[in-house]
Amino acid sequence: MENDKRLNHTVYNLSSINQIYIETIHQQFKKNANLVSSYWKDFFSKNDSYFQNIKDYHKNHDVHNLHNNYDFEILEFITFIRTYGHKYANLNPLQESITPDELRIKLLHDFYMYKNFKNHKNRNIIHAIHFEEKYLQFTKIYCSSIGIEYMHINNIEERIWIQEYLENQFTKFYLIQKEQEDLLSLLIQSETFEKYLHSRFPGSKRFSLEGCEILIPLLKYIIHYLHKTQTLKMIIGMAHRGRLNVLVNILKKNINTLCYEFSSDYIIKDRTGDAKYHSGMTSKIKLKNKNIIIDLKPNPSHLEIINPVVMGAARAYIDSFSKKNSDYVLPINIHGDAAIIGQGVIQELLNISQTRNYTVGGILHIIINNQIGFTTSSLKDIRSSRYCTDIAKMIQAPIFHINSDFPESVLFITQLALDFRYKFKKDVFIDLVCYRRRGHNEADEPCVTQPIMYKKIQKHPTVCKIYHEYLISTNNISLHYLDNERTIQRNKIHKLSELPIIHTSNVCVQQKKIHTNSKIDLKKLFKKINYIPDTIKMHERVFKIYQERQNMLYKNQLLDWGASENLAYANMLSHGISCRLSGEDVGRGTFFHRHAVIYNQNNGLSYIPLQNLKFNNSKFYICNSALSEEAVLAFEYGYSIDSYNTINIWEAQFGDFSNGAQIIIDQFISSGEQKWGVQSKLILLLPHGYEGQGPEHSSARLERFLQLSAQYNMKICIPSTAAQMYHILMYQALCCVKVPLIVFTPKSLLRNNMTYSTFSDIENGTFQKIIYDVNSINHNIIKKIIFCAGKIYYELLSEKIKNHIKHITLIRIEQLYPFPKSEIINILKQYNNIQEINWCQEEPKNQGAWYYIYNQLRKKISSNIILKYVGRTASAAPAVGCLSVHYKQQKQIIFDALSI
Repeated sequence: MENDKRLNHTVYNLSSINQIYIETIHQQFKKNANLVSSYWKDFFSKNDSYFQNIKDYHKNHDVHNLHNNYDFEILEFITFIRTYGHKYANLNPLQESITPDELRIKLLHDFYMYKNFKNHKNRNIIHAIHFEEKYLQFTKIYCSSIGIEYMHINNIEERIWIQEYLENQFTKFYLIQKEQEDLLSLLIQSETFEKYLHSRFPGSKRFSLEGCEILIPLLKYIIHYLHKTQTLKMIIGMAHRGRLNVLVNILKKNINTLCYEFSSDYIIKDRTGDAKYHSGMTSKIKLKNKNIIIDLKPNPSHLEIINPVVMGAARAYIDSFSKKNSDYVLPINIHGDAAIIGQGVIQELLNISQTRNYTVGGILHIIINNQIGFTTSSLKDIRSSRYCTDIAKMIQAPIFHINSDFPESVLFITQLALDFRYKFKKDVFIDLVCYRRRGHNEADEPCVTQPIMYKKIQKHPTVCKIYHEYLISTNNISLHYLDNERTIQRNKIHKLSELPIIHTSNVCVQQKKIHTNSKIDLKKLFKKINYIPDTIKMHERVFKIYQERQNMLYKNQLLDWGASENLAYANMLSHGISCRLSGEDVGRGTFFHRHAVIYNQNNGLSYIPLQNLKFNNSKFYICNSALSEEAVLAFEYGYSIDSYNTINIWEAQFGDFSNGAQIIIDQFISSGEQKWGVQSKLILLLPHGYEGQGPEHSSARLERFLQLSAQYNMKICIPSTAAQMYHILMYQALCCVKVPLIVFTPKSLLRNNMTYSTFSDIENGTFQKIIYDVNSINHNIIKKIIFCAGKIYYELLSEKIKNHIKHITLIRIEQLYPFPKSEIINILKQYNNIQEINWCQEEPKNQGAWYYIYNQLRKKISSNIILKYVGRTASAAPAVGCLSVHYKQQKQIIFDALSI
């Protein structure tokens, strides 16, 4: 039965012109199987007898003849158009399309050049019987107002699906008169909004959508499409252009509220706020039998950085359901043409788009292709590829270019793109080729840099006028419809703008449920996560680590960092809090300490003990990421702001690798709440410490985070014991205040037994912002206090004990921000004979925490107490690259601090 179905399907395919192509390949296969690709070799090897029956069937039924009527050459010509037709399409609204005669001449000329390159013998196919029919059929599809790139896709099913969709549905797609009127009305609505703002607030920045008014009907079309899907939420990321139009006409923001934001009377309370064309908003749209959440994410001026944030938010929504289904959410990223190809985060995003821990079932990408980036438009300057969408080919996504002056074609392509996304769960790109009617912003004069382009734009009719004239020509609309509808829309917007201002938050902040730290049998939990079935053959080094963890339980050995960290994740799960840990090699851990993922040495399969814990639907996700910082951290931030009862943790392979994600740290993590009211409990784990590994693997740039700290926007900690690491993770999971946590984690301390902790430290302790020197007994003999943080404490302590130094006490500051003022003051009160206070650090003087600490301590200590810096001298690089010099410097720091 299955073979019959396969035979019938092949008969169907061979009934098309593809028969000639496949028969040619079959002839090559019969001659020499190695002449054909592995795909066809496998196909014919399995189906040779069936294929021969099909050929006999076609021969008996006189379907096609390979050698008659230039059929083979016509097939080549069709393949040529399918592959290169986009180059001949009328895509640019600012250029006149070539005439049908010019198109024919150019196509045939280029086709024969293509054939010559392929060493084919030239024949004049225009004399073939089927030529004119096929020529008109395929040029109408591939060389008109749309240009399709899909022949680069290796997946045959995807390629054939697009081909059949285009060639079967393109000529069948039409809008009834009412739909055409609605489409024109939406175009007028989009245009009227921009003209209203332009007249009411002349010269004010708004990043107008004029020239790409079709975006509003396109988004409306998407929303109505969703009623037939399982989608419950649409998440949008976009840059400035058109954002205000989208806010008002798609998300239903009050026009009067927007006008108030333009006025000089506008004041924002409680936070700093942001430019109105950066703001986001969440709305509910009623669609027949269901509501759709439309979530437009706020975005800074780093245009494309919002894309992975949208991706992470979409994944959080998918993961919130017990039965995961990517159809529940539709992520949409709206790009600018210069930005999508110009900013590297897009490459990172596409690279992770199909990986198992980051996929969201496909993103719909829409490019507002103004053909200009800021003031640059020459392809000699703006990119090295033909199209701004060429980067999409790295994941073999289909690309649909469309002339935005053809609204009905835009809607057809939108339907095709959505159908593809929902069927294949893969990214798809719509390139809206348009123009920018005004300058980069409304204060710019574009003719200064693009005089020729803007002469064309000034003469070019709007899409409303173009589409109206088209509908008049088809007798589907009245001559006065455009003017009448414009008047209606203007009156409507004037009326709405005069209504009282409604003060509402543009951002939906989801409150997290407050948990109480109920008593959990931590030893029982520890036992569960360290039990490995006998069927799992561990590597001998990993076996030794888990054997030591068993000893921690049964022989009361101290817990190391890896054990206490994994226990924290287990306890989160026991409280019903899911945990998502991601980064490069986080399963094992860069420093071979975590081993949350165990690889069976017999079959290579992974085993994750934490995923076997079942508590209140909580889940443990551990995600080895691609070698990417910017997109992955942005993804985790997006996940963290939209997830419920989930703690997101991103670990840098080395702390300074966060440099590659600095935009996320600056624009979202440190400032997102102040700008947009968006809260996050994201945790960053940044390995930090001077081990002689050179300037690139020493510093996580503590100074940068301290510089960004204000208004209680985040928490910055440097835990120095395994218990402290456990407690800070648990505190972040259980507390009700949503701020990011930045943890500077150790490297060599991971195996320093002075940092290990007892079960009692974990079970009965809490996170300590400051830790005293346990060896200080008589406070009256203390003449000097050394404040420090992290690894250097243990080096100071070892030398202090070794040299029997009694007059110095060491104090670790475990939480640098918010600075523990009251704790510091209480400590200083206990020491009456202090003459000198030192801050000792490993980092150079112009880096690390010195300047921050100086400003914090100077005003809290007596003026007669010396406040002194001990550490490396100022340096352009974070550390030296010579191991012997590093050791010499490190030794000198310790000696200077202890005055040895």
